Parts: sequence; structure tokens; C-alpha cells
Amino acid sequence: MREFKRTDRVADQLQQELAVLIQREVKDPRLGMITVSGVTVSRDLGYADVFITLLGDNDAERVAENLKVLRHAAGFLRSQIARRVKLRHVPELRFHYDESVVRGQQLSALIDEAVATDRAKHPDENGYEGSDENANDVEPR
Repeated sequence: MREFKRTDRVADQLQQELAVLIQREVKDPRLGMITVSGVTVSRDLGYADVFITLLGDNDAERVAENLKVLRHAAGFLRSQIARRVKLRHVPELRFHYDESVVRGQQLSALIDEAVATDRAKHPDENGYEGSDENANDVEPR
């Protein structure tokens, strides 16, 4: 049994090539700092769903503008991939915004807020402030 499926290998190669192409070859001033966070390829290699994230402010208008630019450049990117990667058929590129990074940041902020609130309510239960019960457990070197 193979360790990796062909679609996974093609997706990884497309992700690497697209990251370089978008950064160096797409010359549209409306395009922000984009990261290709992932690519999934259909089983028949007909379509590639490209997931991107944006550096900086991620308001809906900016995301929509960047996706519009990428969708307009999809034909160019596909032709460049055809020159760089040996495939009989280069998949059609479909761009999507990857909200997982933003969602992760929101959840992390909520967790940090909950921990800070808990520490403010119960400062002596942490074992660090004014507690000497574990002071003799540590041996000197």
C-alpha cells in the first residue's frame, strides 16, 4: 500500500508552486500579502480548491477583493503551473478564504480572557502567590 495518495502529492506540489507564483508573478496592486494555507485536489484531478489567508486586517471587503483578483488570475496561474509541473491535465483552480486561522485567533483570545478572569477571581489558588506548601519539594543542585 502506498504511503501517500497521488492527489495528496499533487496538492502539496500545487500549494508550493502557487505560493511562489502568487508572490512573484501576480502583479496586481490590489493583492495583499497572501499565504496559501492548503490545497485539496479532486480525485479526478479536475479541480483544486486553494485556501488562502491574508496577512493583516481581514475585513470582508478586503477578502472579497483579494479573491476577485485571484479568480481573475486563475487562468494565468494555471498556465504557469502547466509549465512547471508535469501533469497531463492541470486542475481548474478555485480560490477560497481560509477562516480557520482567524477563528483560531478568536478562540485563543477567548481562552486568554477566561484564564485572566479566573486568575483575577482566585489569585491564591494558582499556587504561585504566597503559597509555601510546595517550597520544600525542590532539591537544590
